[in-house]
Amino acid sequence: MDNQAIALNSIIESQNKSLLQMLSQKGKNIFFPKLGILAQSAQAKGKKINATIGEAIEDDATSMHLAGFDSLINIPVSSAFPYAPSFGKPELRDKWKEFIYNKNPSLKNIPISKPIATNGLTHGISIAAYLFAGEGDVVLLSDLYWENYNLIFENGYGASIDTFALFDNGGFNLEAFTNKIEKSKNEKVIILLNFPNNPSGYTPLTSEIDGIVSVIKKAADTGKKLVVIIDDAYFGLVYEDKVYPESIFVRLAALHENILAIKLDGPTKEDYVWGFRVGFITYGIKGGTPELYEALENKTGGAIRGNISNISHLSQSLLLQVYLAKDYEDQKFKKYSILKSRYEILKKVLSDKKYSQFFEPLPFNSGYFMCVKVKSGLDAEKIRQHLLSKYDTGVIVFGDIIRLAFSAVPQSKIQELVENIYSACYDLK
Repeated sequence: MDNQAIALNSIIESQNKSLLQMLSQKGKNIFFPKLGILAQSAQAKGKKINATIGEAIEDDATSMHLAGFDSLINIPVSSAFPYAPSFGKPELRDKWKEFIYNKNPSLKNIPISKPIATNGLTHGISIAAYLFAGEGDVVLLSDLYWENYNLIFENGYGASIDTFALFDNGGFNLEAFTNKIEKSKNEKVIILLNFPNNPSGYTPLTSEIDGIVSVIKKAADTGKKLVVIIDDAYFGLVYEDKVYPESIFVRLAALHENILAIKLDGPTKEDYVWGFRVGFITYGIKGGTPELYEALENKTGGAIRGNISNISHLSQSLLLQVYLAKDYEDQKFKKYSILKSRYEILKKVLSDKKYSQFFEPLPFNSGYFMCVKVKSGLDAEKIRQHLLSKYDTGVIVFGDIIRLAFSAVPQSKIQELVENIYSACYDLK
């Protein structure tokens, strides 16, 4: 193990012994190199002659680039072409941390780490798996989950996935969640919570959050080490007053010394920039000190450095420019209002009792998606194929569940979408 990794591990152990036990072997071994090329390049920054950096520089000291880009990019050359730091653009990291506190007022003055930029949330989840999951670890998910989790945790890092039933009586299944955690034989328990949930479009109600948090704390009180990965990809897109409006990260960030909360979020869905590939990873733990968070940030930065080097500088700069605009919140609200209107129309359409002949909607109140469960005797995959061939309609199917991305359907076509599913079921029945 490199001495720089040993030094980071010593800091973590001195601040919180439980946290060191949560790290995977890869997580223990990784570090951000403060010696060698990076350190020498930093020392040479601003010098009259700098022959350290692996970039091509014009004679006027600007970044060398093709002239064709000048008419396409309306930001300074220095904000587009040079490498960004492995941790992310500092100004954007500061802004995103400010956003986290503003969007989650209950967080108040609870210390959290500085967000580190990732190449979208998928990369953020992969980095969390790199640092905390490995052979022998189990990741607990709801039974309705994004299939990429399998590729990341199982295929990528050798952990296994276990699931609990997400719903019971139209709400979050606290009993199933509790049973899975209590019956876990591992001292380290990795939990992944994704709200609003993909694919169901469900976020727990305010009345349900206390129960979820209580179960996690109870497990920590018994000595279990809990790594709670919070996939907040669709954060903020809630459409009902009774839905918990903040991230559950708020409730876990300073709950217990044995609970590490990892918030994964970003502008991809929140700000409608899917192709920019920018996300963030932020840590919270009770008693978290600047030294502890810096050590975690260095390990995270090292994992990024050793994986993809850094995130798109251009994407980060464009985001920062929009975030600093006076009308940013107004722009964002207009898009949110469109999605909420689609949600409300879909909810109204599905209230027609005739559809229950063939399918029932699962609980949904937020996000981009919702699901319907087809009745016994119907084959969801055959319905999907029939929708494609006869009704010019595409949906996603897994098992007896059909997922509808109402985020991608104009309001004027939502009733037609549901009617097409009904008609396809009628044809096949």
